[in-house]
Amino acid sequence: MARPVIAIVGRPNVGKSTIFNRVIGDRLAIVEDKPGVTRDRLYGTGEWNGKPFSIVDTGGIEIDGEDEIMKSVRMQAELAIEEADVIIFMVDAKTGLTHSDEEVSQMLFRSRKPVVVAVNKVDNENRMDDVYEFYGLGFGQPIAISGSHGIGIGDLLDAATDLLPELEDDGYDEDVIRVALIGRPNVGKSSLVNALLGEDRVIVSNVAGTTRDAIDTPFEHDGQRYVLIDTAGMRKRGKVYESTEKYSVMRAMKAIERADVVLVLINGEEGIIEQDKHIAGYAHEAGKASVFVVNKWDIVDKSDKTMQHFTQSIRDHFLFMTYAPVVFLSALTKQRLHKLLPVVNHVSEQHALRIQTHLLNDVVSDAVAINPPPSDKGKRLRINYVTQVSTKPPTIVCFVNDPELMHFSYERYLENKIRAAFDFEGTPVRIYTRRKSDED
Repeated sequence: MARPVIAIVGRPNVGKSTIFNRVIGDRLAIVEDKPGVTRDRLYGTGEWNGKPFSIVDTGGIEIDGEDEIMKSVRMQAELAIEEADVIIFMVDAKTGLTHSDEEVSQMLFRSRKPVVVAVNKVDNENRMDDVYEFYGLGFGQPIAISGSHGIGIGDLLDAATDLLPELEDDGYDEDVIRVALIGRPNVGKSSLVNALLGEDRVIVSNVAGTTRDAIDTPFEHDGQRYVLIDTAGMRKRGKVYESTEKYSVMRAMKAIERADVVLVLINGEEGIIEQDKHIAGYAHEAGKASVFVVNKWDIVDKSDKTMQHFTQSIRDHFLFMTYAPVVFLSALTKQRLHKLLPVVNHVSEQHALRIQTHLLNDVVSDAVAINPPPSDKGKRLRINYVTQVSTKPPTIVCFVNDPELMHFSYERYLENKIRAAFDFEGTPVRIYTRRKSDED
C-alpha cells in the first residue's frame, strides 16, 4: 500500500528544503543518530490529521554540467507533475511574482494536478499584502507561511492533505510476498526479473497495480505466491532527468513503499558505490525486510575467499543494515539463482514475526542482569517491561522510569540481545522507549 505523494516545486531559494525538513522533522529524529544512515534527503514520509503521505523536495535534484536555472526548475516541475498526487508550489513574498513562477504555473496548470500555492517568507503581518498578487496564478487562495519561523505550516498541510487521494489496498492476499528490486542503473534488475520469471514459467499476467505507474508481475514458486513490483517509469527512455541518480531513488522509493521484501542489487563486477548506500538506506528507513543481492557473480574473478571478502565489504559499507543477508548470483547465467527465493521467504517470515511478551521480557531481563544500564547524573534507567506492539517491521516498546536515560548504545545492545534470541534476520527491529506512567 503506497502512500500518496506531495511534491514541493519552485525556483531556487524560495525555501523548499526548509519546509520539507519541517514536515519530516519528527521522522528525521528517529533515524538521524543511526550509524551510516544517509543524511542526504530528497524523499521523506509524514502524517497529518491521520493521513500518511510521502513528500518530495524537488530542490534536491541537480543537473550536472549545465548551470541553467530555469531549465532546472522546469525539469523539477516536470518530475513533480509525473510523480505527485498533490503539488505544493512555493513562491517568495520578498521577491514577488517572477517570470519563472509564471512559467512553472503554466506547466502545473497543464498537468491538471491539484496545486496549493505556498507564499514563503511572510515573516510578519506587514508582508501579508505581498501575498495577494499570487492570486493571479489561478490556483485559488495562496497560503502565507514562514519556513524559518514555522508559521502557517499547519494551514499548508491542511490544504495539501485535503486534496490527497485515499489510501488504496492493492488487493493481494495476505500470504502473497511483495518483492521490490532496487538498485542503481545497470545492476541487472531487468535481468533478474526475467530470470525469476523464466525459472518458474507461471507468470499469471502483467497487471497494472493500483498505484499509478506501477507494474506488478505475479508469479508462483513451490506453492508460494509472489508479486514483483516494478515501475513503468524505470523502463522509460530519453527523459532528461532519467539519468539523475536522485530521480532513480524516487522511483525506487515508490516500489519500496509497497513491498514486504526489498532486494538491494549490487553490481558484483563494479563493487559498492555511494549511491548504493542511498538506495539501501531508504529500504531501511521504510522498515522493510531486505536482502543484498550481488549480481554478475559469473564475471567476477574469484578465489576461495572472494565471497567472504565481498560480504565483509557490504557489512563495512552498510553498518545500519547488518541484519540483511547477502546472496551472490548471476541473473544472466542463473548461477546460484535457486538460493534467492528461500532467503526471500525467510526474511519475509522474520519481518512478520511476533514474539510473546513473556519471552521478550525474559530476554531483556537477562540482558539487563548481564549488563545493567549505565547511570546518568546519579539516575539509572529502569526497564519495567517490554512488549511487541506491531510487525512489519517488528516494533518493540520498552516502558521505563525515564526515557531520557535510554542511551542509543544501550538500545542497540538490547536490540542485539533480542536478535540473538529470536533471529529477526533480514528485518529492521524498531525499539521505542515510553514512560511507564503513559500506560498506567
